Amino acid sequence: MTNLPRVLAYLRRYWLTVAGAFGSLLLVSAANLLSPQVLQYAIDQGVTPGNLQVIGLATLALVGIAVVRGVFTFTQSYWSERASQDAAYDMRNDLFRKIEHLSFSYHDQIQTGQMMTRVTNDIDQVRLFVGSGFVQMLNAFVMLIGSVAILLAMNWQLALVALATIPAVSVVFFTFFRMVGPRFRQVQQKLGMLNNVLQENLAGIRVVKAFAREPYELKRYGTANDDLLDETLAVRRAISYAFPTIFFISNLGTLGIIWIGGLQAIGGGLTIGELVAFNTYLIFLVQPIITIGFSATAVAQADASARRVFDILDAPIDVADRASATDLPHLEGRVTFEDVTFRYKGSDVPTLHDVSFVVEPGQTIAILGRTGAGKSSIINLIPRFYDVSAGACAGRWVRCARCDADEPA
Repeated sequence: MTNLPRVLAYLRRYWLTVAGAFGSLLLVSAANLLSPQVLQYAIDQGVTPGNLQVIGLATLALVGIAVVRGVFTFTQSYWSERASQDAAYDMRNDLFRKIEHLSFSYHDQIQTGQMMTRVTNDIDQVRLFVGSGFVQMLNAFVMLIGSVAILLAMNWQLALVALATIPAVSVVFFTFFRMVGPRFRQVQQKLGMLNNVLQENLAGIRVVKAFAREPYELKRYGTANDDLLDETLAVRRAISYAFPTIFFISNLGTLGIIWIGGLQAIGGGLTIGELVAFNTYLIFLVQPIITIGFSATAVAQADASARRVFDILDAPIDVADRASATDLPHLEGRVTFEDVTFRYKGSDVPTLHDVSFVVEPGQTIAILGRTGAGKSSIINLIPRFYDVSAGACAGRWVRCARCDADEPA
């Protein structure tokens, strides 16, 4: 999960909104943890002795707790969503800005559909984690810590029975995360491949129809769609194995509490109100564990998507400005290649080798050669879409590598 802290760093600009969401979350958790105490008071001091006044006060208290919980659940949800949308907005802008400045060598290696998936679907997966999954996990941890503290204070023996299930659930949870993490990356990769096939067909639909390639393209799209389906089903199979196991282990703790707590209540060591409250806190203990388990899916998916996003944001820019880069002066129109050698990124074979020529202003020349001889490479070197591997390329009296890459030619 090394990429998720970088995602959360986007929230620093919106710390006030995040603070409001976190404060609301704490108030909601406090209201939830307080309600079993009121319920215990109502049973032991109201129901058992038949005191209607206590029952009435407890009822009003529970209504007040419900109102507080409802109000701050709304503020927490709104502020969390606002912060996540703002973070996604900044991330989309950063990603698009980086794509605009990436060198041609990077675009040569990544498909357009993959790029579109990262800008849209991957960022949306990250946003869902920030606005929902991360908040749910925070709430789960707060409820878990609060429930454990109250359970230990009420009856440490029963608390140990309840806590005995946590190590087993943790093992299942971390095993699940390690298993599905790579799978989620594959799902996003397959989705990008599917989008790439779609993008290529939409962009070249006239060519597809002109050469009657519809059957071939349908088969190609179907293969990509099948690959995505298989990978998605593999993830769902892992989920279907993990969560029933978590539920089963959690229910074992509930059975232990009912058995041992029932014996203590019969023996007079525990009141009915305390047993009811304890069982409610046990639910508060189990629910966060289940929530964390469900959140594992969102965490794994968000981490996979964040990794794909940061792969672009961290990509080096091959054609970068030198420290001595200057703005383009008045252009004369002369182009000079001096012993230029050029190879594409990832290739050991040079496309151009020791190429030299001069084109004077107003002169018209033709560049001839077989396919792959380097004609387009020569044209792309002049506006500095690529940097030469050796030699020098001067365009219009100015050495291209010495000019600001953002200056229009």
